[in-house]
Amino acid sequence: METPRKPLRVTSFDVAERAGVSQSTVSRALSGSSVISEATREKVLNAAQELGYFVDERAARLRRGHTGTLATVVICKPGGRARDVNPFSYALLGGICAAASERGLEVLVSLQSDEDKLFGHYVERGQAEGMIVIGTTANRTAWDYFRKIGETTQPVAYWGSPLGDLDWVSSDNEAGALLAAEHLVERGCRNLVCVGSRTSVQRQFAERVDAFIARAQELGATATLASIEPGGERRAQGRMATEALLESGAEFDGIFSVCDALAFGVMEALQAAGKAMPHDVRLVGFDGIPASEMTAPPLTTVEPDLDQAGRLLVEAVAGAEEGDAPSVRRVPVKLLVRGSS
Repeated sequence: METPRKPLRVTSFDVAERAGVSQSTVSRALSGSSVISEATREKVLNAAQELGYFVDERAARLRRGHTGTLATVVICKPGGRARDVNPFSYALLGGICAAASERGLEVLVSLQSDEDKLFGHYVERGQAEGMIVIGTTANRTAWDYFRKIGETTQPVAYWGSPLGDLDWVSSDNEAGALLAAEHLVERGCRNLVCVGSRTSVQRQFAERVDAFIARAQELGATATLASIEPGGERRAQGRMATEALLESGAEFDGIFSVCDALAFGVMEALQAAGKAMPHDVRLVGFDGIPASEMTAPPLTTVEPDLDQAGRLLVEAVAGAEEGDAPSVRRVPVKLLVRGSS
């Protein structure tokens, strides 16, 4: 049986022959050069359309000194796989891709975890015009690596870095925690608990804890912290913190979990103890990940505007001027009220 032959790729020389002009004229006409008359340009465009010729945009951008591409690195836990990535990172990645597309840019995505395989020299290699770094804070080695990359590679933007000296974009953690406290108090909760940590490398957790407890107390409710154990998987951390809370015998009627993944574990522990939501305990999470809609009951959560987050991250690299000082950009949030509260 004869092997099917691959169709020949139409080139600019073919277009030139069809239009009866030189190849250089085709290049100038298709690039919008003002030295080409409109009549000649139309002749070239018609020939290109007839032959099904498409300009190699990547090659054209490289000739102009632009790749038209942004690199996005998703940091994973050491040894982690794609299925282990926090769903929030995937949701944020979607916002980045949408924002890049609005600017006519493509996104090169890389999931990285192991120390000996870390790579961030996309700009130096001419593969991208800038780099965005997101992902788990549990891989400090990777964050240290990308901080060093950022000292020589520009521009770079980060989301959720555990390091204090990076240009980063973040949810408006204080505003979200205030919404959670006010919602629970308005629903009649008087004894509140925050499941989270003030010492986690995830710096956003401490911001959410402090703002929630302060606002709850301002509203006349009691509010305490149920600390999660360092390390480990978020769901398990939330479950263990809630089990310890139940064993302590402390009274509580409302819980704010500083992230949805923790809240899933909180739900498991409450349900195992026979506590019904929202009748016995009202629960609010933070992140607004898609899976929060599918819990039983659906989880009330604080949702950051991930479309805006994507735009801010892309703007931080695609719109950056050389010498721009690092800055913190806050993404607006809203409360999605569902069955858990």
